[in-house]
Amino acid sequence: MSPEETQAVEMLRRVPYGRVATSMRALPFLAVARHIVVGGRVVLRMHAGFGYHHACNGSVVSYGADNFNSGASRLWSVQVTGTAQLAEPTTAELELFGPGPHFVDGEVFDPVYMRIEPQLVTVHTLGTENAERSDRHYQHAL
Repeated sequence: MSPEETQAVEMLRRVPYGRVATSMRALPFLAVARHIVVGGRVVLRMHAGFGYHHACNGSVVSYGADNFNSGASRLWSVQVTGTAQLAEPTTAELELFGPGPHFVDGEVFDPVYMRIEPQLVTVHTLGTENAERSDRHYQHAL
């Protein structure tokens, strides 16, 4: 991964949740996931009870997160696209995730983990002032 891609993926460390997108039975869907960044890869924790991880495993997915609810004057959105694979997190990764919710939609939370190897990273910024040209190189980094 290039330094620009690495820095863009590292922006994800600033927020704990995002949305993973893929298709299930030929229909697109979005699912909320908790994420961490480890070694340039995005690791997701999702609720297994919905079965979304089956659609994601081995498929190309997009994972997006942003700071839109932060109140910051400069807003950003990162999208990581790559192949997702089911994964067994290390003890250190589990610690980074922290505790999960007790319930999801009334069901006991049953975690499942996936790793995304970024193949395309996109960053978009919004703000009240003009972004410096040096920031533009993060957009559509390959």
